[in-house]
Amino acid sequence: MTAVLDIDLGAIASNWRFLSAQHKGATAGVIKADAYGLGAAQVAPALLAAGCKHFFVAHLSEAVAVQPLIPGAMLAVLNGILAGQEAEFAAQGIVPVVGSLAELALWRAQARLAKRVLPVILHVDTGMARLGFSAPDWAALAGDASLLEGLNLRYVMTHLVSADKPADPMNAAQSMRFAAACAPFEGVRRSFANSSGLFLGAGAESDLARPGAALYGVNPTPGQPNPMRPVVRLSAPILQVRTIEAGETVGYEGAWTAQRPSRIATLGVGYADGYHRVLSNKALAYFDGKAVPLVGRVSMDLTTFDVTDVAAKPGDRLELINAAHGVDALALAAGTNGYEILCSLGRRYHRHYSGVL
Repeated sequence: MTAVLDIDLGAIASNWRFLSAQHKGATAGVIKADAYGLGAAQVAPALLAAGCKHFFVAHLSEAVAVQPLIPGAMLAVLNGILAGQEAEFAAQGIVPVVGSLAELALWRAQARLAKRVLPVILHVDTGMARLGFSAPDWAALAGDASLLEGLNLRYVMTHLVSADKPADPMNAAQSMRFAAACAPFEGVRRSFANSSGLFLGAGAESDLARPGAALYGVNPTPGQPNPMRPVVRLSAPILQVRTIEAGETVGYEGAWTAQRPSRIATLGVGYADGYHRVLSNKALAYFDGKAVPLVGRVSMDLTTFDVTDVAAKPGDRLELINAAHGVDALALAAGTNGYEILCSLGRRYHRHYSGVL
């Protein structure tokens, strides 16, 4: 027996449909980082079958791997184009998200070499200060139509800084900056909202939304009930159960001391599987609907839980992620976000996919 990661492709498709209904324009599927750790090879076809026609990844290598699985769909690379990648982008029909004049020159030269028009998405920075055209470079681009010669401008996009905080004035500021940036390009289609941005209202509407984490069950409205269906369930079998006396300790450095005679269950899951060490003495698992606390240190391959108050025995399974204790709850215990929890899920888990493709 081994730890099992159950992934509900039907829930992912349902989440995409729900998010699409929040938006007047088209809705993409962000499947970077192997679909947030859940398997792009399985997730992408499920989204395509649900009606998704636009996909985003971070790297060209991700795009090349998934492109055969989503025929007819637009596939774009958020991290842009590096020198030497131009020919592969063009040959594969993959769209670079270009965020600098230097990248644009590479892609324009490839269009001349290929003697055909090539698609492009332009990324303008409106406050994130990571990728995207700077204000001076964007002004230069807006003032010189020849810089887009040989290119088909599919979308102009930007990336929200604080979409998960609706009251943050940065949201309105970015909306205004983005509108001003798009103004010189009459009729250009725009891409603005991410997962949380879809819940910001009319100011975040555009021609193409780009939800990612919400597709996979992460709450796009922190502090409010999660509108998304849960997607993952992680369970692991108990390897051993031992009884210890009050005063005895568990695990490395004796980080937990029993206050009563206790039954300690050991699971074959640890930080090598993405079950973070910082969860030591903080996380919960579930048995038969009842919470049992993690006790002691999370080690590389093993984790221990106090099952004194439940009838768990070797071979029974504890649920580490379930509908009652999802990725956001685990993230709260770890002091991170649901994105990192999903992306950390280990390759030693047996992955079981459900839902109609």
